[in-house]
Amino acid sequence: MAIPSDFQFSQASLQDFVDCRRRFYYRNIQRLAWPALEAEPALANEQWMKQGADFHQMVHRFILGIPAERLTQSAAGGNLAQWWEDFLGAMPVERSQQLFSEQMLSTELDGKRLVAKYDLIAIEEGGMIQIFDWKTSRKPAPRERMAARLQTRVYPYVLAQAGQRLAGAPIGPKNIEMHYWYASRPEQPEVFSYSQEQFQADESYLQGLITEISALGEIDDFPLAGDAKPCRFCVYRSLCDRGEAAGELGEDEFEVTPGEDFDFDFEQIEEIEF
Repeated sequence: MAIPSDFQFSQASLQDFVDCRRRFYYRNIQRLAWPALEAEPALANEQWMKQGADFHQMVHRFILGIPAERLTQSAAGGNLAQWWEDFLGAMPVERSQQLFSEQMLSTELDGKRLVAKYDLIAIEEGGMIQIFDWKTSRKPAPRERMAARLQTRVYPYVLAQAGQRLAGAPIGPKNIEMHYWYASRPEQPEVFSYSQEQFQADESYLQGLITEISALGEIDDFPLAGDAKPCRFCVYRSLCDRGEAAGELGEDEFEVTPGEDFDFDFEQIEEIEF
């Protein structure tokens, strides 16, 4: 079963391939829904994900102009209320910036569509452009781990290629910053500056990945990951004979990011090209 000609790549699908080719095959080619838990305890994981989704929605509404006081009333205690209070206290964005919340961009690479959906793009008057991604995981991931994530490479690259209509002029990679804002560490975002050199390296790397994936076809071309540790939090673990019980939320929590990785189906969203 070859990759469909109209397949659209995203940071999530590329991360699947890098982490485990078999997971990429099941999730992105077969589109296999497998009835397994991602993490235990299931109820706590589900509640955390729901609160993460609610937080993203609150920030989106705030950016659209709904008063903070009205939104505060909807944060009914617990983690969500604390995250919202910390967001307002840290206020990582300014009203003087041009703000584009829940913005989708796409570009073409090696004849395929590469898409990115941003929590927020903030354009300053001087030309600097900040990408914000809201993280509600229990524990911030180490910087070196985030630097290696496909999101850190795909998001700035796509913005540099496709964000001209937002900015009103071509975007130089040196003007882009990637900000990971952690609800658990509101005053210490993880910031990655971009550059022309990094842009060129990312283009070569991403093109190579897409070319490699596009040349594959059958399930045997997508072997299991060599390291079985992440399988604890993969819904396909039993299908791959790598255990049935889900991993516990208390162990290596930055491996699991409830509330961050929503079920946005990038391959079914109508493409928006700039």
